[in-house]
Amino acid sequence: MKFEDSIYHKDLKHYKLAMPFGDFYLCDKFIVSEINEGIHFNWEMIKSIMAKVIKFYGEGVKLGYISNRVNSYSADPQSWDKLDKEFGVIIASAIVSYNNIVFMNATLEKRFCQKSIKRCLFLDEAVYWISNIKELN
Repeated sequence: MKFEDSIYHKDLKHYKLAMPFGDFYLCDKFIVSEINEGIHFNWEMIKSIMAKVIKFYGEGVKLGYISNRVNSYSADPQSWDKLDKEFGVIIASAIVSYNNIVFMNATLEKRFCQKSIKRCLFLDEAVYWISNIKELN
C-alpha cells in the first residue's frame, strides 16, 4: 500500500519530497520512502536525499526510516552502513515487503547493517514499530 493511500497520509503531519527517483514523506519522527519502479537507488541519490533531510529537520536529528517497497528497484546493500557512517541520522529502519523476493533482499540488507532493520509485511506494522522505538520518543 502506498503511503498516500494509507490512513497515515491523512493522520500524520508530513511533508512530501518528490524526487525524480521516488517520493519521500518526512514525518515528525521518521521518513517513508517509495522508490520508483526500475531505479537503481545509488549513493548519489542517497546523498541528495540526506542533504534535503538534514536541511528540513536540522543538524543532529535522529530519525526512523521506512522503506515502503511498493515498486521493484535495486540498491547496494552496503549503502546502509555507508549511510550510518556518513550521516548518523537513522536510528532504525523498517523494510515493507510485498513479495518474497523483496523479503529475501531485505534479509540480505539486514546482514550489512549495524543498525536495527525490521522486515515487515504491511505499512501498518512498520509505522507502529518505528513509532514505538524508545530512542525516538
